[in-house]
Amino acid sequence: MTDEKENPTPELDATPVAEAEHDTRTDVAAHAEEVEPSLEDFKPTMPGNINPEVLQNIVVNLSIEVGRAQIKIKDLMRLTQGSVVELDRIAGEPLDLLVNNSVVAQGEIVLVNDRYGVRLTRVVPSSERLKLI
Repeated sequence: MTDEKENPTPELDATPVAEAEHDTRTDVAAHAEEVEPSLEDFKPTMPGNINPEVLQNIVVNLSIEVGRAQIKIKDLMRLTQGSVVELDRIAGEPLDLLVNNSVVAQGEIVLVNDRYGVRLTRVVPSSERLKLI
């Protein structure tokens, strides 16, 4: 009886079923490695070209900047409804279109179906835009 208590491991661990499960997991892992993209998938096909499939799903932040101002905290605390904050831009000057905080274009405000929009008047060349992003 003491022999049975010293070796409580069941004999099922050595069955072919356990080996078959192990082989299946190994095959799944090997298949997953084949599907994962390699560094070669992200290299440009020609110098200066970037794979468009990689770029299309990248999310960027787009914002429009009307102008900027620097004020003291005490002045910030005094702001109320109806207060006016003077910006550093002259009226009629183009707005900046920023992507990830980099200026990529300039334009003017337009109305599109009761919503604001921006008509682009100047766009940074694409080669320079890629450097900025």
